[in-house]
Amino acid sequence: MPQPSLEDPDVVGIQYGQDSRGYNEMSASITYTLWRNPAGRSDPMNLAELDEQARRSIEDFPPWPRPAWLIEGVQRMRYPQLWEAVRTTWHRDPSERPSPAQVLTEHMNHILVNRYRSEWPGGIAWDRNAGDISNRPGSRVVTVWIDGVEVQGVEIDADPLVYGVGASLEQGGVMTAVLPREELEYIRIEFAKRA
Repeated sequence: MPQPSLEDPDVVGIQYGQDSRGYNEMSASITYTLWRNPAGRSDPMNLAELDEQARRSIEDFPPWPRPAWLIEGVQRMRYPQLWEAVRTTWHRDPSERPSPAQVLTEHMNHILVNRYRSEWPGGIAWDRNAGDISNRPGSRVVTVWIDGVEVQGVEIDADPLVYGVGASLEQGGVMTAVLPREELEYIRIEFAKRA
């Protein structure tokens, strides 16, 4: 759902699988820029914590010209990014559609392995064959708001680094969100379909 603390820079990640009949699964993930103080974008609290290598890559300018979109993307790296925070997943065949809990588990594992490598001890955060996780500690059935409508969903609220929530969509897809726990105070967990 549009909100002052989140900016959608129109960065969409696409993943897909194919077989002899064409696409059999597809996911679209959205990355957001987080503004801890959206009213004062120059406020230092809006800056991301960067290691020396990231800082150098932002501040070093190559001797050749760069397109405006690349300069803007590099400058955006100064601010916290909610990398692939919201994902919509679709499977062609109803018999092959995993549950929202399974899709959320895969999304959480993807974020933990790729974004929290140094903080996360490794291994698999959640069993990839999650099945019904509603009885696990920290996992439960919840209400998720999509386009102002209450939808039954599932949450995983036991990981120290991220919080996850997901729900089935009307047309057979699954929406999941995996958000950094340390930034939850700035985010309203409510969703809207994009055109």
